Amino acid sequence: MIAICPGSFDPVTHGHLDVIVRAARLFDHVIVAVGQNSAKNYLFTPAERLTLVRETTAHLPNVTVEALDGLLVTFARARGASVLVKGIRNASDVDFELQMAHINAVVGSVETVMLPTSPVWSTLSSTMVREVASYGGDVSPFVPEVVARQIRLKTEGMEQANG
Repeated sequence: MIAICPGSFDPVTHGHLDVIVRAARLFDHVIVAVGQNSAKNYLFTPAERLTLVRETTAHLPNVTVEALDGLLVTFARARGASVLVKGIRNASDVDFELQMAHINAVVGSVETVMLPTSPVWSTLSSTMVREVASYGGDVSPFVPEVVARQIRLKTEGMEQANG
């Protein structure tokens, strides 16, 4: 069975990877779909996010990473996927993801599996990581080293440009 694990992954965190690893244990193949949300202010370009997710999931033989452009259910259908995997941290995530699950089931005939995040990552979000990084804070506890390194390079470049 093929599953899709969608998100913007800006940046990919240990919480994201926890859900991806667990999904890879449950399904034959997992496609991590790296999407673009027009309402978000991104730190990394789509190409950079794809690269970072690929690097951090390279050890998972049944996981591939693709760019998501357009409707998620169309993307899933084109790849023969019948399941979406969503990580949930709290009740707010459940409320939002349940609404999306209902819509995706009706529009695209796909099921949604919600995996609760591991307790250690339950308060972690990419937004928080970007915020800490924007003030020069150390984000290495929250992201893989390759991601922390790229965040440092990106934020140092912004400081020099603004300085």
